[in-house]
Amino acid sequence: MYQSQAVIGITNARKNPPLAQCVWPADALNNIPDWVYTSQAIYDQEIERIFRGETWNFVALEAEIPNPGDYKRGYVGATAVVIVRAEDHTISVFENRCAHRGAEFCRASHGNTKEFVCPYHQWSYDLKGNLQGVPFKRGINKVGGMPPDFRNAEHGTRQLRVATRNGVVFATYSDKTPPLEAYMTKEIVEEFDVPFSGKKLKILGYCRNELPCNWKMYHENLKDPYHATLLHSFLVVFGLLVPGIKSIVFADKEHGRHGYMASAKPDEIYATVAADDKAEMRSFSDSLRLRDERFLDYVREFDSPWSANMMTMWPNLIVQRQMNTMGVRQIIPNGPNSMVMQWTMFGYEDDTPEMTRHRLRQGNLMGPSGFLGLEDNEALKFVQEGIRNSSTDNNVVKLDAGHQGTARNLISESCIRSLYQYYREVMDIRVAEKAA
Repeated sequence: MYQSQAVIGITNARKNPPLAQCVWPADALNNIPDWVYTSQAIYDQEIERIFRGETWNFVALEAEIPNPGDYKRGYVGATAVVIVRAEDHTISVFENRCAHRGAEFCRASHGNTKEFVCPYHQWSYDLKGNLQGVPFKRGINKVGGMPPDFRNAEHGTRQLRVATRNGVVFATYSDKTPPLEAYMTKEIVEEFDVPFSGKKLKILGYCRNELPCNWKMYHENLKDPYHATLLHSFLVVFGLLVPGIKSIVFADKEHGRHGYMASAKPDEIYATVAADDKAEMRSFSDSLRLRDERFLDYVREFDSPWSANMMTMWPNLIVQRQMNTMGVRQIIPNGPNSMVMQWTMFGYEDDTPEMTRHRLRQGNLMGPSGFLGLEDNEALKFVQEGIRNSSTDNNVVKLDAGHQGTARNLISESCIRSLYQYYREVMDIRVAEKAA
């Protein structure tokens, strides 16, 4: 039996260098060194400079916490936080860590409460994360207890800045992070507002899975239309993404860190593929047919040229709109060699029962066991396995060479190049000098 877990549990020491040895190859745009995905020191710096840096991190949908006292347990990077709606209807995000001994005081994924109480010594916090109660604060019979100068106000939770847009909640550690819309940039805001127009959302369900790969690989995967036309049989057979259809891979013009991959499915259920293209696409099969073709019914519900739009918002949000199935995916980093993907599927409060059933049926396209998600997850696992113990140490990204940023063809890695140019700047990673 193939002992894959035993193999991938080991990272070659050469693939886990300290920061000082992490130097990007001289041809920086066309190469990605393996240590980007495997170095613990790089991962630690990502947590500080990216997730706790000047970024807006997705944390929740407002529809998950509609009433005062509603809360959700979540993450910013790998740090556990609580997202809660207070009595005044404002939303607070604070670290899930008791100021006393560090225990995570919120253990349920969702709920409603009037306060949070640490299970260890029962220190209690209000709905904005402020410390409100300390048992035996003055001791017993005035013996023991906290010193006279102890002030509850000085021992609350670590509270984050919060911003919302049309029902989506973001949080940041930094006072320097620009306003949310400026951070997103104009074109990303416009596409974001297609599914999030302000219509009230209805939560349809959750999925959660761990992937044995580095968290950045998922960003790359959604800036990589090349793999989509070759790996995913379903996309190409049923015409969702094949060479020749109207499509775009967009990178934000200001930083190149956000983006989206969008396409417009033709009206035909099954794809028409030229003979020359079939020879290049082993995943394509003329014989595959659906027993229930309702699965691919497309109800046009937005003023958008795209029937599918997979948006990545740096550093942790994916907005999924594929036909009529919609969701947000949160990337939760879990060390250099692992990430957790948390999926929240949604529709709208004014959906008819038929539309809700249609969204749920079509939801089988995605998710960790869906037609597409399953293939991506396995492919990314293979990539991480390949780079952890190999004797070579470089990834080549030369498709559509010479271009960086937005691409209007599917055989391109130009958006991956723009992402890593931004990444090198934020992480302050040195690029090797070219040989004379």
